Amino acid sequence: MLITLCYIYLWVRFQRYYTAVIRNALHRLSGGRRSFTFRELSREQRFRSPQSSSDDALFLKLGNKGIYITEPEACDDLSKWTLLGSSLVCGQRLESVAFIIEASSRQKGHASPLRANQTVLNWSDYCLPLAYSPGQPYRAVAEASLENFSRLGVAFMEDRLHMENGLIPEKIVSVSLRESALKQLLEKQQSDGRRRLEAKRLSEPTEPPLSRKSSLRLERRASQEEPELPSEHQHMDGHHLHLSSCHECLELENSTILSVKFASAENIPDLPEDSAGADDAEESVRPNGSGKPPNVLVFTGGCEQQYQRIRSLLAECVDMERYTIYPLRPQTALSDPWPENTRLLVLATDQTLTPQLQLRFLSYLSQGGKVLGLSSTLCPAGLALRARDLQKDRICRLSFTKADSAELQLSVVASGRVYERDGGGSGGEVELWGEICAQDERDMAIVRVTHEADSGEAVLCQVRLETAPDAHDAHGSAGFSELKMSNARRYEVLTEILTSLGLSCELSEVPPPSPIYLLSTHQEQKDRFLRWLRRQTDGSAGVLRSAAGVLKVLRAGDEPPDLGDGERAFHTEPPESFSEHFSLQTYQRHLRTQRLGQTVIYADVTSTTMDLLDGLVSQAPQEVGLIAIAARQTQGKGRGGNAWLSPLGCAMFTLHLQVPLNSRLGQRLPFLQHLVALAVVESVRTLPGYEDVDLRLKWPNDIYYSNLMKLGGVLVNSSMTGQTFSLLIGCGFNVSNSNPTVCINDLVRQQNREHGRSLDALDPAQLIARTVTLLERFVSDFQLRGPQALLPLYYSRWVHGGSRVRLWSEDGPEAEVLGLDENGFLQVNSGDQGVVSVQPDGNSFDMLRNLVVIKSS
Repeated sequence: MLITLCYIYLWVRFQRYYTAVIRNALHRLSGGRRSFTFRELSREQRFRSPQSSSDDALFLKLGNKGIYITEPEACDDLSKWTLLGSSLVCGQRLESVAFIIEASSRQKGHASPLRANQTVLNWSDYCLPLAYSPGQPYRAVAEASLENFSRLGVAFMEDRLHMENGLIPEKIVSVSLRESALKQLLEKQQSDGRRRLEAKRLSEPTEPPLSRKSSLRLERRASQEEPELPSEHQHMDGHHLHLSSCHECLELENSTILSVKFASAENIPDLPEDSAGADDAEESVRPNGSGKPPNVLVFTGGCEQQYQRIRSLLAECVDMERYTIYPLRPQTALSDPWPENTRLLVLATDQTLTPQLQLRFLSYLSQGGKVLGLSSTLCPAGLALRARDLQKDRICRLSFTKADSAELQLSVVASGRVYERDGGGSGGEVELWGEICAQDERDMAIVRVTHEADSGEAVLCQVRLETAPDAHDAHGSAGFSELKMSNARRYEVLTEILTSLGLSCELSEVPPPSPIYLLSTHQEQKDRFLRWLRRQTDGSAGVLRSAAGVLKVLRAGDEPPDLGDGERAFHTEPPESFSEHFSLQTYQRHLRTQRLGQTVIYADVTSTTMDLLDGLVSQAPQEVGLIAIAARQTQGKGRGGNAWLSPLGCAMFTLHLQVPLNSRLGQRLPFLQHLVALAVVESVRTLPGYEDVDLRLKWPNDIYYSNLMKLGGVLVNSSMTGQTFSLLIGCGFNVSNSNPTVCINDLVRQQNREHGRSLDALDPAQLIARTVTLLERFVSDFQLRGPQALLPLYYSRWVHGGSRVRLWSEDGPEAEVLGLDENGFLQVNSGDQGVVSVQPDGNSFDMLRNLVVIKSS
């Protein structure tokens, strides 16, 4: 140590390279073994030679300032300080130097002139202030990286370290700061804040919470004119945003911290740079100068699994063509200048944030940033968090008010905390958006906080909107069902919040139609179809026209054609790997039919599978068993033109079937939709181990989870050629697309959790093949024996046993559901008319509403 200090002393004897020397010495002597003190020298010290062997050695002199290397100094007692933070967690912090800076408000004497290459440093730009002690001298404790601490020291030595409010820095000393000291100060100030709040409640009449619906705001309590600060209460300069526990300093809330601008390169993630001069107030989302979309940063406290869950959730809600989602690590949050290029910050951890992170995130908010808090402890001024331990991770009812004043009621999981008004000082405008309703109590659970004219905005939630229903094992089957029934509304709430924070939740463009492939499970059937196809295209330059557009037929060895608008390539010899979303091998392994479904027309993306077959089936040979399958539909249709959401993971197909008019099924064609829906349910429930998966039937053509939620449906279009019905059976049901409603694999996972099973997830290709196999069998049985061949099985799966409906209107007579009549219509027992058959009125979304009695001929 002595040799090192002597070497350094000789090196800087004539004031050479002192900046590099200071930095090197800090790095060598850091870690608590020594304290560094930068301070002004007394007149006597200015003419004293350095004593490198002393424990309190003057290490370096520059003009009237010096650097001392001393024994470590501890900062253990902060009982009379004011904390710049509202929460704390004990844990590992970034490698940094804690220090105390002292300043006074005396008039500055003659300053050394700055050289041309020197610039003034604002001290708070290079550190993270933690607490302060007013009075004379003014003192503040802060943290900085070793590099930034050396920058501060050099700027102090060169008389170019700037502090606002007229404060002149006089001393900087590194200290050993114990986390427990900050934590004790935090607990003391939170206790003081609670006492003030309770006293205020007792002295003032109770005010009801103000809701979004009434367009009211919690009024700011700050005075219109900022009071002049007394000399004994000089605030830390650098424009710091104080937290709700710092009631003495809330007048400074509108200002900002720019902490630790110059991070080391290894701590900076590869984030795209934002375009210079972008207008933050503009609501439209534009790509930045590098062509990359704006960033959505997700902070989960370092939990990678939680980050992946949040990323998947956001990908389901926002237009991923316009945004890029990145994780924000704790180290990066404090050291990297990420706010400059962030569209939205998502805080998705219920771990208590450190004061450093609280300040960093609130600084981003104060600079016009957008924040979404999901069970986060971030708490701006004007709000306080109150524990609700009995509610934690339990299902509760949430009342959420949308922008159009519509009320949404849904079941969610509580975080165990709620918001309440903090009357200890002013803050941003707070708007109540959602309340937890429990008996006679209503707790603030979702709030929007705005930060005045700088357009900073945060929506903070204390219900677990980020968590899927099947993530809560402790709630059992009943809890899973309750949460699943609210899942679509959970997404509606999330979309409403994300839209209010400036994100686009609409797709920027519909995926274009993909190439079409001819597949087959039986070579003879494929050859027959190809012969027919050749006859259709010989005179038209290989072009086939259908409702899906103009299909250019490509045979083996054909060069890829140039496609115009509305044209698609139809490959009769697909490559070995034609899609990652459909397995022909899986489909072929589970298909056990004589004819149905053996010739497959497949597309990854198409308008509808109906369009793929429409125009072909009237001419194609019946015996080839045509079926169209798609991974995604962009214009899926349901009964009455209702749109059917068809994302990846949904089993979607259209099957061609011909039925003679004079056959049993031909005389009772409405039964066909019942047979298809029954085949879907049985495709799962006849698998060994899957018998208890609660799939049901709802008349006339819906597939349901229990009697709670729809997960699929059937649509049949018919035409007649001679004495034969030509039928296109469209079907879609959720297999692995869990959100926003429910899918079959959700129910499989629930079975595994409740009964300790290890059932495999099911695949769309597998279930389509099994459905077609069972449908062929059901049609054959119906043609041989009529409705009674399948009605007992149908009734065992339907949801209507003993249910009651109303006829004609909402206020019409009530009738009891009995079953299906001989034609497949619903049969009910009405008190006035006895047993009658009914059909939908054609106007109601729910086909069991406003049923109309069928008139006898």
